[in-house]
Amino acid sequence: MSAKEVNVAILGAGLMGREVAAALQRWPALIDHPVRPRLTAVCDINESAMEWFDDIDTVKTKVTDYRELLSDPSIDVIYVAVRHDLHERIYSDVIAAGKSLLAEKPFGIDQAAADAILAVSEQHPESFVRCSSEMPFFPGAQLAVDYIRSGALGSIIEARNSFLHSSDLDRSKPIGWKRQAAFCGEAGVLNDLGMHTWHVPLRLGWKPESVHGVFQNIVTERVDSDGSLVPCDTWDNVVLHSWARHEGVSFPLTTETKRIDPGQKNTWVFEAVGMDGAVRFSTKNPKSVETFSVVDVPGHGKEQVWQQIDAGSQSVWPSVTGPNFEFGFSDSILQMWASFLAEREGLLDEGFRCVTPEEAVATHAIFRAGMDSISRAGVPLAS
Repeated sequence: MSAKEVNVAILGAGLMGREVAAALQRWPALIDHPVRPRLTAVCDINESAMEWFDDIDTVKTKVTDYRELLSDPSIDVIYVAVRHDLHERIYSDVIAAGKSLLAEKPFGIDQAAADAILAVSEQHPESFVRCSSEMPFFPGAQLAVDYIRSGALGSIIEARNSFLHSSDLDRSKPIGWKRQAAFCGEAGVLNDLGMHTWHVPLRLGWKPESVHGVFQNIVTERVDSDGSLVPCDTWDNVVLHSWARHEGVSFPLTTETKRIDPGQKNTWVFEAVGMDGAVRFSTKNPKSVETFSVVDVPGHGKEQVWQQIDAGSQSVWPSVTGPNFEFGFSDSILQMWASFLAEREGLLDEGFRCVTPEEAVATHAIFRAGMDSISRAGVPLAS
């Protein structure tokens, strides 16, 4: 059977728009995928931002008004990466137009916006909607998820999921929209990066029953385009301490979402520890997954042992890359799209899915609970 052609448009020609375009050009690396995406259109309010796409010969349409994409019957799927304050209007319009949507996080600037987008999605079931979160598609992350689902943890003790940056360590870095609550949202770094720390926990059914937040606004001022100091009123680093349940057992779940963590560039970390076993993985060492067990050591007796496994290159969808080779960020984007388009066709089976609208809405409730917890503790909000 030949692969079904699906025409894709990118709305937002920035960093992630270019990453997605590059990933789609690598589609032949996937083995026997049921869909063949073609990037045919790009939209950005900045015309010069779209010049990068001139070398992609399938791109025939470049527009500055996204409504032209919605009225184009040839476009099947739209990937949208725009400012958070624009999510509700644009995502809702894309869904109402009957286009399938892969939306960038956080799926609305706040709970109300996310609820509104979800309501439109429920009114238009013809539009297949998912939210972007690529880090769990690393093979090591998938191995960790499978390990937990196998029951190997036994009675759970604790778990942690982190997403760590140091991009804002430079105090001279000019302010951008992600450092302004009016555009990024009151949740700050949680809106920007928090989906990375909650995709796997929510997929494992770890919905927090209580949340306490530790919020830091570390750099309170940055220079604007004129060189003047202006308020930087978003949270830089957030740690959420929560209680969740695994197979009926209550346990502490910690998530760390940080823009200022010296030494980190783009690190995703996951760890879960139980009485019978444990697993941990970090993209800092992308081939290495560690598991814990108590083993018999010949001539010595039983010992506690952390063992290392090389995860290799294979993730949710098989690829031509040798299984012993390394996996990287661009591969995770490709795998996320492979999952999205296969599920859109109803052919993902039990494979790992992209973030659902319901899961995206749930993250906003978690973020709100964290912010409410610091309000009750008398800690001032960033705004």
